[in-house]
Amino acid sequence: MITNDNTSLVPKTTFEHPLLEFDFPGLQIGVAEYEAGPTGCTVFYFPGGAATSIDIRGGSFGTIGNYEWNHAICLAGGSLYGLEAAAGVSAELFAARGYSTKFTDIALVSGAIIFDYGPRDNAIYPDKALGRAAIQSARAGVFPLGRHGAGCSASVGKTFEYLHGEPSGQGGAYRHIGTTKILAFSVVNAMGAIVNRQGMVVKGHLDPQTGKRYHAIDSLERRQVHSDNANPAQSNTTLTVVITNQKMSSGALRQFARQVHTSMGRAIQPFQTVYDGDTFYAVTTNAVENKALNDIELGIAASEAVWDAVLSI
Repeated sequence: MITNDNTSLVPKTTFEHPLLEFDFPGLQIGVAEYEAGPTGCTVFYFPGGAATSIDIRGGSFGTIGNYEWNHAICLAGGSLYGLEAAAGVSAELFAARGYSTKFTDIALVSGAIIFDYGPRDNAIYPDKALGRAAIQSARAGVFPLGRHGAGCSASVGKTFEYLHGEPSGQGGAYRHIGTTKILAFSVVNAMGAIVNRQGMVVKGHLDPQTGKRYHAIDSLERRQVHSDNANPAQSNTTLTVVITNQKMSSGALRQFARQVHTSMGRAIQPFQTVYDGDTFYAVTTNAVENKALNDIELGIAASEAVWDAVLSI
């Protein structure tokens, strides 16, 4: 078995199109991957720090940190072993701060993982070195879409007979209303299939014989008719980070996280199952105050941005 310990791994940190481009002060994004996996990590870096609320759904999650204030959020493949990438981000920020051990200089890093071993035959995971490479490569205004970073070996649509699903990846979207900016990023490794705004399944649940895609309820009914006892795949998770510059109290940010995370059930069906570890980070840099847009309206706009992000994988 090929592992991190018996092979030479070189981080890849530069990517071509497709790219999401955006303008958002106070945020840099670093993406790194091991092509030998393939597996990787995606890091959201806030040099000045940012308020954070985390909303965890489903029964199979893996996280670290879960702070209410973060300097970085690290999403990674590799299941629980991939949490080591977040330690690499911490180590690199420690070095960047001159190894200061003052309490106020400690870098706060949270992270979450997906199980991405299903489509591959090795045990390579995002380790400390990859986390360091990701934060070293962080830059403003660019996010690689598709099968990159934490989404290298992600897949969707694994209910019932569709045990292996279809390749997916990481998606992103950018919206703004007046002075308020909204960024949505999602690593989609869901048991459920992707549904568009017209109610059509557009990724996952593909019948190779007919070329048709089915909703979960249709698949359930077909399984009953054909007495197919296939069980759902047990290696799923959707990781999402929504970032805004609009000022919010900690209570408002917490409710915003719940509202927007819940809305993702429109785009991913089924969502937040016992076999999913769906984790959502709501982040604000608190840079602007937009009195023309209340917290509920901000949640509505962010919910649409997240749907855009899921559709862009």
